[in-house]
Amino acid sequence: MHQTRFIDVALFIVFIYITLLVSCSPSTTDVVSGELKKWHPIAVTFDGPFAEENGTPNPFSDYRLTVTFTHSQSGASVAVPGFFAADGDAAETGASEGQKWRVFFTPHEEGEWTYAASFRTGEDVAISLDPAAGTATSFDGNSGSFAVSGTDKEGRDHRGKGMLRYVGERYLRFDDGSYFVKGGTDSPENVLAYGAFDDTYSLLEKGQEREGEAPTAPLHVYAAHEGDWNAGDPTWQGGKGKSLIGGLNYLAEEGINVFSFLTMNVEGDGQDVWPWIAPDVRDRFDVSKLDQWNVVFTHADSLGLFLHFKTQETENDLLMDNGDLGIERKLYYRELIARFAHHHASNWNLGEENDIWEELNDPTLERIKEYIDYIHALDPYDHPIVIHTYPDQIENVYRPLLGDASNLDGLSIQTAFDNVHDETLKWIKESEATSKTWVVSNDEQNSHLIGVMPDGPESNRNDIRKNTLWGNLMAGGAGVEYYFGYTYPHNDLNLEDWRSRDLVWDDVRHALHFFYTHIPFWTMNAADELAGKENVYVFADPGTIYAVYAHASEALSLDLGEGSESYALRWYNPRQGGELQTGSVQEVNGPGVVSLGAPPADPSLDWVALLQKAE
Repeated sequence: MHQTRFIDVALFIVFIYITLLVSCSPSTTDVVSGELKKWHPIAVTFDGPFAEENGTPNPFSDYRLTVTFTHSQSGASVAVPGFFAADGDAAETGASEGQKWRVFFTPHEEGEWTYAASFRTGEDVAISLDPAAGTATSFDGNSGSFAVSGTDKEGRDHRGKGMLRYVGERYLRFDDGSYFVKGGTDSPENVLAYGAFDDTYSLLEKGQEREGEAPTAPLHVYAAHEGDWNAGDPTWQGGKGKSLIGGLNYLAEEGINVFSFLTMNVEGDGQDVWPWIAPDVRDRFDVSKLDQWNVVFTHADSLGLFLHFKTQETENDLLMDNGDLGIERKLYYRELIARFAHHHASNWNLGEENDIWEELNDPTLERIKEYIDYIHALDPYDHPIVIHTYPDQIENVYRPLLGDASNLDGLSIQTAFDNVHDETLKWIKESEATSKTWVVSNDEQNSHLIGVMPDGPESNRNDIRKNTLWGNLMAGGAGVEYYFGYTYPHNDLNLEDWRSRDLVWDDVRHALHFFYTHIPFWTMNAADELAGKENVYVFADPGTIYAVYAHASEALSLDLGEGSESYALRWYNPRQGGELQTGSVQEVNGPGVVSLGAPPADPSLDWVALLQKAE
């Protein structure tokens, strides 16, 4: 009898051991894929109920996948929304049905991570923030673990830097501690109206533009950039996508670090971008198209390109739920976050020229605040949330969102090209005076018809460089994106070749090089009053370092205050880049106002004087 009890106890112990072993290992149907390294996106794919994009139950609204990842040593926990993935390879197959359900996770720590899946069903359960909503089904409770090693990426590749986060300062910061300023393209706004994406077409034909609005254009081909595609770069469906991938390669090679795009413009200028299976079906998403978008975004990560998600165009302010935060809008935000939040450097822009304040007569922007709060609650990585509006609505839209009034993290400003410095500085100061400092970018330059012109004898490159690019950066802004207007070739809707602004990108590269290489910009503040001269911008950590940018560099002086420190003085050429150079004066000493002498050459042109405290 004692022997029987011993056998029973032994069998019970074996049962418990096997149970624990299974619970700590992936289910036999779960597939963990990707490079298991820190800051590298990892996919976990589950076998679940068979579903169709247009089937019943609705796989986008009536099922909800959330996977919680927990670090075994630190206890850090991240709850990540998942999505319906059709056959699991829809970018290649074009599938619209299947039984694969997937989540993307970007780990921020090395070591062992465990995961536990919550998979629930019920009418519109996907939009609920209540963990207990709906009913558990299928693979709910599946769990497992995997080990994450250190990153092996470096340089521009975001997988060597981690997530870019809002940290309560004027600048975003990567997980590796490095700060970020951006310079790049805001055009074409319909980048994703690309003929190589599944089921992508325009609701307008060329020549059917509405009076007073932007000209329409056929789908993008980007043929000029096909030669920029490199062997080993991604494609889909037998070589599709080379030209867009090549275009991003070109931008990165030029030193650009950001591009923006609308994810929906159904009633906008192009009427050629949407994530759904049809423009008028707003609770069903096109799985293969979104998978193909993700191929492009993943390549952008490797190139060090920030992804600026513009979630709607001004004409679409009322398209979903008549502007409210209803089922359509919640599903839209959830799908974007579930599919794309694992990318490292990005922001959610609530809308290009968002004028919902005016259209809905909502002076306190309660609807906007609801959007922000919902996105903030869903995004496991808390990517920055920003807003863009018309120049004449800036006060009405921005001021109610200052401080504790909302979870807004920054501004995407549209203003006249020669007003960028003042407008950037104004909203930095306004936000710093509250409980929440904003990250302030300039992402569109008026006039809306002109924008940043192509290279050539008529180009406004010099004015844009002086007023817009350096205007924002020297105010403490987070950077710029260039908008291309409607008037000239390769404009905001029909751009096919980013080389149309090749010289403009040189200016951007030179500015970013100065900020990243020569100054600790995150410690510095605008101090134009120290120069006391129109069109001279001063950016300084007084007593330590001063950068002085002048539209024209004759007769410059600087107030060094009461200190008696000595400063080495060198010059940077924002037109040609290169190394720091010496001018007529190589050292200045405080206190008081000192002459900076003459730059190395061309004093009638723009230069940057850099004063660094002598050691």
